[in-house]
Amino acid sequence: MSYDNLLYERDGNIVTLTINRPQVLNALNNKTLTELHRAFFEFRHDPDARVCILTGAGDRAFVAGADIAHMADLDQEGAEDFARLGQNLTTAIESVPKAVIAAVNGFALGGGCELAMACDFILASDKARFGQPEVNLGLIPGFGGTQRLARIVGRGVAKQLIFTGEIIKADRALDIGLANAVYPHGELLERAGEIARNIATKGPLAVGAAKRALNRGYDLALEVGLEFESMLFGSMFKTEDMREGTRAFLDKRDPAFTGR
Repeated sequence: MSYDNLLYERDGNIVTLTINRPQVLNALNNKTLTELHRAFFEFRHDPDARVCILTGAGDRAFVAGADIAHMADLDQEGAEDFARLGQNLTTAIESVPKAVIAAVNGFALGGGCELAMACDFILASDKARFGQPEVNLGLIPGFGGTQRLARIVGRGVAKQLIFTGEIIKADRALDIGLANAVYPHGELLERAGEIARNIATKGPLAVGAAKRALNRGYDLALEVGLEFESMLFGSMFKTEDMREGTRAFLDKRDPAFTGR
């Protein structure tokens, strides 16, 4: 597929998806959200793609937020549709049965922070900045920020960040559990690539099942989550990958997973 506002590159099993609107700090408008949805559909259905690194073009921003020029002319119905478009995208990212890494290289504000939180985990440049500053515009987060931020950092910290609109540095994001790691700016994509390549060597069906168990089980009662886990664990025994993985372990060699 071709995209106007994105760069989609696959190197072996690794897709790097770059939001490419640096002139507006990669801000999200309808077209960019729609293209992102298409790109994640392409990633999901590419049998050779196992991990996606999501980042932003330029040195200043991952995504600085939703495009305010676009939002300014919306009425209530249009705003609800815009929020649902963003929510559909973030839900689609969470539901992809493959690993998605956010490589946050600068501002991740508003919709940008929400987009990063929908990924499986966040790796940050030391220049990264995070926040949900929508209250400064008389708004609230609309792409899932009120829901995901509380689940990641806890309700009290989420309320403080959203109510104040505070923008935090990468080390603070690391302290509160929003980011998994912080790297020197110039090393971010290299480090993200190392982790992506590591994940790509694992059983792809197993990675997808583990993601599903973690995402679906998080809000379930423990006993229900454990039952869900045991069901997914058992389902792995129907796969060729499980047979290959166990044979490779016994043969003392690296497995050659096929995703079947």
